[in-house]
Amino acid sequence: MSLFTGLNKTSLHTDQNRATFTLLTSLFFIWGFITCLNDILIPHLKSLFTLSYTEVMLVQFCFFTAYFLVSMPSGYLVKRIGYKNAIVSGLAIAGFGCLLFYPAAALRLYGLFLSAFFVLASGITLLQVAANPYVSQLGSPETSSSRLTLTQAFNSLGTTVAPYFGATFILSKTLITDSAVNPSAIASQHAIDAAAVQNPYLLISLILFTTALVCWLYKWPVLSRDQAPSTIKRPLLTVKKERSVWQEKHLILGAIAIFLYVGAEVSIGSFMVNFLSEPEIIGLPSHEAANYLSIYWGGAMIGRFLGAALMAKLKPNKVLVFHAVVAALLITVAIFGSGKVAMIAILSVGLCNSIMFPTIFSLGIKDLGDLTEQGSGILCAAIVGGAIIPVIQGLLADAFGIQHAFALACLCYLYIAYFGWSGHAVKT
Repeated sequence: MSLFTGLNKTSLHTDQNRATFTLLTSLFFIWGFITCLNDILIPHLKSLFTLSYTEVMLVQFCFFTAYFLVSMPSGYLVKRIGYKNAIVSGLAIAGFGCLLFYPAAALRLYGLFLSAFFVLASGITLLQVAANPYVSQLGSPETSSSRLTLTQAFNSLGTTVAPYFGATFILSKTLITDSAVNPSAIASQHAIDAAAVQNPYLLISLILFTTALVCWLYKWPVLSRDQAPSTIKRPLLTVKKERSVWQEKHLILGAIAIFLYVGAEVSIGSFMVNFLSEPEIIGLPSHEAANYLSIYWGGAMIGRFLGAALMAKLKPNKVLVFHAVVAALLITVAIFGSGKVAMIAILSVGLCNSIMFPTIFSLGIKDLGDLTEQGSGILCAAIVGGAIIPVIQGLLADAFGIQHAFALACLCYLYIAYFGWSGHAVKT
């Protein structure tokens, strides 16, 4: 079956566009893979440095804070240097961030790990600010949600593969924590576990630099602004002089939705291994629980492949409402349930997440015209929710327990349902 089944007639008009779309999907796979590895490193670093839930969530705080600090400048940078150069630069910065994991592991400095996460995320942020609107504009405006959903499906493929990779190469060795063991043996084991991240991230950096070279050599199609996803024809002069991107209510509400969606999704993934390790759930050791994390992210992947076809036929906002409401109900079951029921409920949220980001994103930048790049920067800046929400949930987990802390994610999905119901409407 063709990758472009259901999209080939209305969204990707030329062979060059199809080839470009294929290259872009590989980028979505790469940054999905890298982002999901954070969920593997969180329990690893928590044990290695003896951290509380709040302290270890600084990993996600540093990673996703980059989206807030870098996204808006990235939007202006993309407009100045173009999509191609921005994508190449983003890949190179991310590659350098991966290289920083080597000295962080060698010196066993948690602060340097956090710095590496920030640099890595800065590169991914620039990459996303450029790639998301490029995909949206690479074809018919009517099917922009469908294209973004398909590329996000490959992003989810990366998040599905990453836990197996991380469980094998990072969590395969169990930390020695028994105080009866010789302190020198514990120190030796900690050194081995700290070094476990070096080779994987060196390999990832090589892939990133190689991909940057390929993207630099590739001849990208030049997109016209007339291809921007807009059904309301606003004169460009009017947009520039009389309208500000901050006046676009649907964009701002969409940014809030992105903030809460990413925060909820990242929080669930970040706490998944520890949640499944709880005795009242299923009490799995970390390296086994990490494999179940693939089911969570795999659900999003399956949903996005299916959603790529469905979104071309159904109204995106209605599909968003349905998925958000079901996600809130599943989390409620996970909060008040136990054993396999709670496990299945929380894992199933991944399927509900499937179409959310691309749908919110496409609804948020709809009809922005010449303000599309700035709108993309604002929406990507809202990904900082992945920094804030997990830390808040960490505080709740330390205070009330990991299970009840999921109530925060439930509230996030209820807002997303509101955005899909009425908040997405474009002010004319």
